[in-house]
Parts: sequence; structure tokens; C-alpha cells
Amino acid sequence: MQVSVETTSGLERRMTITVPADRVDSEVNARINKTARTVRMDGFRPGKVPVAVVKKRFGASIRQEALGDLIRDCFYEAVTQEKLTPAGFPTIESVKDEANSDIAFVASFEVYPEVAVGNLGSIKVERPVADITDADIDKMIDTLRTQRATWAESTAAAKDGDRLDIDFDGSVDGEAFEGGSAKGFSLTLGSKRMIPGFEDGLVGATAGEERSLNVTFPADYQAEALKGKAAVFKVRVNKIETPVLPEIDDTFIKSFGVKDGGVDKFRADVRKNMERELKQAVKNKVKGQVLEGLIAIHSNVDVPKALVSNEIGRQRQNMMRQFGGNAKGINPDMLPDDLFAEQAKKSVTLGLLIGEIIKAAAIKVDAARVRTLIEEIAESYETPAEVVNWYYGNQEQLQQIEAVVLEDQVVDHVLSQSQVTDLPGTYEDILRPQQR
Repeated sequence: MQVSVETTSGLERRMTITVPADRVDSEVNARINKTARTVRMDGFRPGKVPVAVVKKRFGASIRQEALGDLIRDCFYEAVTQEKLTPAGFPTIESVKDEANSDIAFVASFEVYPEVAVGNLGSIKVERPVADITDADIDKMIDTLRTQRATWAESTAAAKDGDRLDIDFDGSVDGEAFEGGSAKGFSLTLGSKRMIPGFEDGLVGATAGEERSLNVTFPADYQAEALKGKAAVFKVRVNKIETPVLPEIDDTFIKSFGVKDGGVDKFRADVRKNMERELKQAVKNKVKGQVLEGLIAIHSNVDVPKALVSNEIGRQRQNMMRQFGGNAKGINPDMLPDDLFAEQAKKSVTLGLLIGEIIKAAAIKVDAARVRTLIEEIAESYETPAEVVNWYYGNQEQLQQIEAVVLEDQVVDHVLSQSQVTDLPGTYEDILRPQQR
């Protein structure tokens, strides 16, 4: 087999492969003989169809099938021989196939780039640091109480946190607009569901009162015709309800799975959950900075177009899955490549960099960290031991966990060489962006 390789540009290679005629003939004849032993044809007993008959009837299709497999096999033999690593599938062209002659074909493909890890010491990371205080726990418990609140009708003036039942009609320049009116609309003041000024304009209102609100749509409002427009809303307040928070008693505590230990055990569980959330938030913030830092110091990495295209396809499918039931009637092709291109290139670049760091630093997945992560995941289930056993009994799921741990180990490796500054903060400051 003869092989010649040409670099057409950057990572693109053009490989010409010539396969000897005797190898082609040997493969075709072997397939014809095999077919003769298995094919069923009228007038012949099974396994007794003459080779000449099979060749005459099926020879052309058998040869095409054999050529397809030979081209595939010879391509991979050639890239192994030339010590090339293809990125994606090749494009096969210019296939020369003549009777009693060598076959020749051209394969065009991209190769993985050679990646040199840059100066990790130039990466700067700000690591958030915070302690969970009793006040943080009190605030979290108040949040939990708010989530379990009931509603009682009120005759007092409306305030933030109250739930209003309202009717409204909106107009712009005296004209009603689509979506500008509703009846029996439920609105919690302070929720910021409505455009600026709408909810503020209802603070202090009482049940049965009618108000006229002068507001302005934001310049970036989703409806093009309403962007930056002044509007007037005629609003009637039908009913005001105020939240009634549950007492922190045995019933409330047990609703969170705390059967014994009372308030002290409940507060301890809340603290434990907050500590887990804080740890994860800090980890995510640090990891994000490390990955962005890697991208920043490797801005000139040449990325294979085939890998970027594959990643665009993966992200497009992920978005379709996120749409869920709302994806019905949406053609994936309606989501253009440009929507994903930048993030796809970044993801591929990071994958190449992480792979190179793993190889250069000889990082192996830490089995103890895999076990710890699985146990942390299992803690949120009623039967943690069963969840742990499930992960270890499911090879695909276990490999996903191992991939996460390996990436975390890479982040730790980079972090150990980076410029890290601890940034004091509060639980709420660190968690707020995560929640948003």
C-alpha cells in the first residue's frame, strides 16, 4: 500500500492511498466465495450455487461493498503508518477503480493540533471565602417559612410580599396593545414580574381601589413595538392577601425530614445543607476562573473545524432537550450554527487543553474522590447505599462521574500553579449569582 500525505492548510491533510490490485481481488473473491456458500437461489441447493453464477449476478455489488470496507480499513492503516491522529471523519474523493488495476483514493481530513501548555503561573484566581453565621441560618429558615406560607385575605394597605388579585388594561398613546390587559391576575408585590414602576405603583393600595399607573417599557423589552414606550395602566385591586408564615414547631420541622432532635437538629441540618451549597458555589466560581484563564493564555490554539461542528450539533440537541414539550414544531435547523459557534469553539479548546494537561502531568482519576462524590450525590436520597451501589453497577454513569472528577483534578493542578487570592465575602454574596 502506497501512501502520500500533503498539508493543504493548518490542520488539514490530503492523503493519497494506493491499494494493490491483488489485495482488492483477494478480498472480492473471498466475499464471492462466502456468498456462494450462503446465498439461496432457485434451481440450486443451499451452499451449492456455482461461484461463476454468484459472480455474474452479484459481482458488481459485492465489489462495491468490498471497496467501501477496504477504503475504510486502508485509511486507518495509513494514518497509523503515518502517525497521524484524525479529528473527525475523512472525506473520500477521487476513487480510481479499474479492472485488474490498483485502486487509488484521496482522503481529506483534519488532524488534532499539537498543544503546548502555557504558563499556568500567569493565571489569576480570586477564591471567595465565607463563614456561615447564625444570622445566615436564621435568614435561610425564614426563606423556608416563606416557601411554606399560607395566604390570608387582608383589608390593610398593600405592601411588598402581599399577593394581589388585579384587573388591568394598558395603553400606549391611547391605544390598547396585545398582552396589555388581564382579569384576575395574581401578582406578588416585590416579585419584579412586571415592568419597572408597575408593582411600586400598587404599594399602599387597598382592596377595591383603582389606580392609574404611568410607566415606561425598558429599552430592551422583548416586544419590539413597545421598547422604550411610555404606557398607562388602569388597575383595579380586587383582593389583597398577606402571607402567614408557619411557626417553627414540630410539624414544620418534621416536614423537612427531621423526626428527632427538635430545633437544634433542624438548625444543624440547615447549616449542613448551606455548607454544601457554599462549598459547591465556591468550587464553581474557582473552576470558572481557572477555565477562563486557560482559554486566555491559549488564544492561538488551532481548533479542528470538524470537532467544532460536532460540538455545535451537541449543544443544539441540548437546547432542544431543554425546550422539552415546547420543542414540538421547532426544527433544530432553525437554531443557526452562529448561535453556538463561540461557545463550541471554547469547549473544544478546553477539551484539547485539559487532555494535554492530563497527559503532561500524568494525572490519573482518583478512585477515592470518585467514591466521595458519589456518596455526596447519594446523601440527598432516602436510601444512599442503594444509590452508591447503582453508580458502581452502571458503567456508563460511573464513567461520567470519573470524567467530572478527572476534570476537577485538572483544575486543582492548574490552581496549584496559579496566583490565588482569597476574597472574603458572605454566604449570601457568594450564593446569589449561583441562584440567579
